[in-house]
Order: sequence, then structure tokens, then C-alpha cells
Amino acid sequence: MGHREDLLTGAKRCLEEKGWSRTTARDIVAASGANLASIGYHYGSKDALMREALFASMSDWADDVQRSFEADEPAGGGRDAGLRERFETRWTRVLELFDKHQGVWRSQLEAILQVRHDPELRAAFGRAQPEGRQGLVGMLHGVDESEVDEETSRVMGSFYMTLVSGMIVQMAIDPDLMPSAHDLVEAMRRILGEAPEAPETSAAPETSATPEAPAAPEVPAS
Repeated sequence: MGHREDLLTGAKRCLEEKGWSRTTARDIVAASGANLASIGYHYGSKDALMREALFASMSDWADDVQRSFEADEPAGGGRDAGLRERFETRWTRVLELFDKHQGVWRSQLEAILQVRHDPELRAAFGRAQPEGRQGLVGMLHGVDESEVDEETSRVMGSFYMTLVSGMIVQMAIDPDLMPSAHDLVEAMRRILGEAPEAPETSAAPETSATPEAPAAPEVPAS
């Protein structure tokens, strides 16, 4: 790899290990093996490099999730399942990989809190939103993202992105309180006015439909 790729890899590693706010230019240089001057030469500034590293890391997460889906499901399996079943199965895997990439998500949360004071960072998030919404619909619906129309991306993609944002915040506070995929599906059922799902109960032991009549007493022979 050249210095540009080395710097990007080093910045991504710093996001995982140190976070958005605590990473310095010298940290990136140490992680990449490059030099300070090369940051300005290839990216213009440390902030520009960090922005590119952040969105590249989020893309890596999406690729990891997609590979996981493909490994778990036979060809076409995502399309065959019902939407609720597919969402619950795939969101469960999303949560598992949230944990694996939690350093990146914490860095994203730190970066979001800075957008008010960083117009370029705000603009970068704005440019990434449409593609992110489209990609989430593709992943969770089991279709190629190129098949996702604008209206579906706007409605469903925005909903999924809101879920992702909520998961990032919940993970930062207390991962143990994060709702499961099943809990989310149940919440959506209730919002739509459906009856709560009945809890599973253990089957009662089988009994005879009618009790057997007692045996007649023997009559002694005369």
C-alpha cells in the first residue's frame, strides 16, 4: 500500500481504539507508519482524513453484515422469508456485529455531537444519508440496494436509520438494556394496534377425554 492507504488504515484503527475526539495526527502517524507531512499532502488536513476514515469504517461494518447474511442464508433465502421474520433474523445479526464494531460506532456518536460546530463534517453526514438509507433497506429486506426505489428508501430507510442511531446511543449508555430484535417487532405490532403476542406456555400433560368407569364387582357363584 502507498502512504495514502496506510494513513486511511491507521486512522480507522485509531477510531476503533481511541475514538474520534482523542485521536491526534501523531496517533495516526504512529498507527500508519507514515509521516505528518503526508497527511496534508494526501488529505489536506487531519480532519479530512478522519472524516474519510469514519465513513470508510461504517462501510466496512455494512460489508461485514452483508457477508454474515450471505453465509447464514441459502441463495434467495432473504427474499423468501416474510418481512417480519427477515427483519427479526437480520436485525439480530446486526446487533451482534454492532458489538464487534462498537469502537467505530462510539466514534460516530462523538462525531455527530461535533457537527454543530463543524460545517464540513455536517455536510459529509448529509451526503452519506441517502446512500446509508438505501443500503439499510437493501440489507434488511434481502435485496440489492440498486432495487430500492426512492420512496422506500425515504420511508423505510429513514426508519431503519433511526433504529441504528438509537442503538448507537443505547450501546454507549448500557448495552445490556438494548432491546432485542424480537422486542422491536413486538413493539411495532402494538403500535399498529395488534394484540400482544401470547407468551409461550408449556403444554399440559395429556389426559383421557373421559374417565374410565370403575370395574364392576365380581358376583360370587351360587
